[in-house]
Amino acid sequence: MDRLRTRFEVLAGSRPSWADGVLIRRVLAAVLVVIAGALALRADPAAGHTAVLVAARDLGPGHVIGDGDLRRAPRETASLPAGAIREGDPLRGATLTGAVAQGEILTELRVVGPRLAAVAAHVPDARIVPIRLADNAVADILRAGDRVDVVAGEESGAGGRPARLLASDAAVVLVSGADGPRGKGDRVVLVALDSRRATAVAAASLRTALTVVFH
Repeated sequence: MDRLRTRFEVLAGSRPSWADGVLIRRVLAAVLVVIAGALALRADPAAGHTAVLVAARDLGPGHVIGDGDLRRAPRETASLPAGAIREGDPLRGATLTGAVAQGEILTELRVVGPRLAAVAAHVPDARIVPIRLADNAVADILRAGDRVDVVAGEESGAGGRPARLLASDAAVVLVSGADGPRGKGDRVVLVALDSRRATAVAAASLRTALTVVFH
């Protein structure tokens, strides 16, 4: 044992001085790599933050936003999606167009409103029109995002009008009751159209049955 210890001390004493410097540099390099990785994973403390509205719980499509559904939370300003909503009062009573997960940022396109109408119909003066279809089975297979033509049914009686096309390429933005507890007799389809055709569809819905043709 004493011989082995003496041999090790001799070898250690014969180690060149530059080898110690190389070892130190390698250790420092490894430490710097670890620090750089930690900084990359850590959020930038200097980044600007903005308080926005996020879902306080999971919310389903067609849900009417009420008290307790939303909360304010800070998010990095640079990473916010376009149209992120920062105030809560305008959203109270608004209807969601799709499911929202807990913690998800609310945007203008997630609720029924002017911004959604303009984007869905591809025109700045768009409007959202509620219609009831003559056949609820059609409403069962409609989904938000579908493109349809709105057709007025044939009007019976004296002076009745034949079936006619009211609006082409309407955008379905919501089918109420599709995922809710209400019965099929209460189904309403919301479609986005330019203001002129929206007025025509709304007026026709008061006096005749409506249906849609899928694209």
